[in-house]
Amino acid sequence: MPAAHLALVALIDLLWAFNIVAFKYAVEALPPIAVVFLRYLIVLAICLPWLRWLPGRMGTVLLTGLVGGALYFSLTALSVAAADNVSALAIVGQLSVPFSVILAVIFLKERIHWPRIVGVTLAFVGIVILSFDPAIVDERLGILLTVLATFVYAVSSLLMRRLKGVHPLTIHAWLAAISLPLLLVGSLVFEPGALAGVGDLRLATFGWIVYSAVGASVIGHAGMSWLLQQHPVSVIAPMTLPTPLISVALGVMLMATPITPQMLAGGAVALVGVAIVILRTARAQVRETP
Repeated sequence: MPAAHLALVALIDLLWAFNIVAFKYAVEALPPIAVVFLRYLIVLAICLPWLRWLPGRMGTVLLTGLVGGALYFSLTALSVAAADNVSALAIVGQLSVPFSVILAVIFLKERIHWPRIVGVTLAFVGIVILSFDPAIVDERLGILLTVLATFVYAVSSLLMRRLKGVHPLTIHAWLAAISLPLLLVGSLVFEPGALAGVGDLRLATFGWIVYSAVGASVIGHAGMSWLLQQHPVSVIAPMTLPTPLISVALGVMLMATPITPQMLAGGAVALVGVAIVILRTARAQVRETP
């Protein structure tokens, strides 16, 4: 792989890892649904030139926008707002990988062999160990919301399979366009006055929202889509494994989140399980590619 491509993978890992920190800083200054609304306003402004009508696929686009846009990011923002330990949330957020496998087996009738079964089991066992750590008992609402968000993300990933071949920026444009009206109503109803205070936001807070929109979504996802067109998934997928580890490290360094032995043990078990699932899934997809 060319050095430039390796550098792009490393950049995407960093962009995605930093996203949870960006969300945390943003929701400390502005209510979570308002943060997501502003985030998608920026995404739509960037991706609008790629907005295209997709004949025969608009039903899937609408459902994906509802699930993978407004619902997923609202749950993510709410979970970050409800918890202080973003490192724990970064680990729990990896449950989207085993959830995606389970949904694919149920709805797409994909075959699953014992290595991935072990990986899925380890991922959930690790999260249970982490969740019962007395040091983060006050984070359980945030953890529960993150678990719900990962399930919703897995559902949206299943829906996005039906949009194969669509430009990623077109997908993000539609996610934003569909999500914005729902987020606007949600913020006006549940966060009265939140959007009225946007003009008083500190430049740093607005910067974190811009980072999440441009860095994590537009650059991160578009860049990953391009890389997967250049290299086999079995090469690219394992390179995303450092992302949660970087998120944990960033949480410790920037936000002084506590790390306990039980959290380390649970996180290690969960991430090993996720690694097994990613590696085995990537290998299976390569075998199925004609």
